[in-house]
Amino acid sequence: MAQLISGTLLSQKLKDNMKLQVEELEQKYGRKPHLTVVLVGNDPGSISYVAGKEKACNYVGIKNTTIHLEDTVSEEELLNLVDRLNKDDSVDGILVQLPLPKHISEAKVIEKIDINKDVDGFHPLNVSNLWLKKKCMLPCTPKGITKLLDEANIDVAGKRVVVIGRSNIVGLPVSKLMLDRNATVTICHSKTQDLASVTSQADILIVAIGKAKFVKPEMVKEGATVIDVGVNRDENNKLCGDVDFDLVEPKVAYITKVPGGVGPMTITCLLENTIEAFLNKVGE
Repeated sequence: MAQLISGTLLSQKLKDNMKLQVEELEQKYGRKPHLTVVLVGNDPGSISYVAGKEKACNYVGIKNTTIHLEDTVSEEELLNLVDRLNKDDSVDGILVQLPLPKHISEAKVIEKIDINKDVDGFHPLNVSNLWLKKKCMLPCTPKGITKLLDEANIDVAGKRVVVIGRSNIVGLPVSKLMLDRNATVTICHSKTQDLASVTSQADILIVAIGKAKFVKPEMVKEGATVIDVGVNRDENNKLCGDVDFDLVEPKVAYITKVPGGVGPMTITCLLENTIEAFLNKVGE
């Protein structure tokens, strides 16, 4: 039986520490770190995710402002709003919830956010700094994955890490973070031939493709570590990951579960990034 790497437990521990940190910052600087979230439209997944951010901010003590716009808002209006938030000294972190309506360029909006307030780590300069090994704001989900591995005392140096998925949000940045920790990294995707022959060699398998229960036991090495980033609904409309947990779990040494694995860590790392942006601003 595998050891479960719990994002829920680690998230709670980190939030408890941040709660104390925020209290100290308020005493020292007379204000709390401030995160502003911009939500466009009424996508159910986005609304649920933003509500989770609000709840986490309230627990830790971070000031949270959510600006909810209709999906008819123009690109120019949204860009102007981001510009105003950039210039607002009381705002430390800006997050524009994705996806955006089709008439708005996500790339333009992300690029408009002040790099020092880009707590998602999606700004092109933050991305380039990550690949150039310069100081940057790390994207939340990849950062959360590294913390889960650390919590389980899993050293990736010299290990073979296989990442399924090449998105800008998870697959590519987590591959770079693993490279920076001296892993040998292979990135797989929809065009990879004989996928199972590659994934079954992985000491650490990170799965982020958005296909319910896609990874089966024959795709996994005995005693491997499996990190499941997927959030899907199964045939019974039950929340599940990209890994068929019940079948894969008996074969591996460490595994995350959906829900309660990577998900809680994404929001927790967003709070960490907001505090980091605050500290950068005050010069700590």
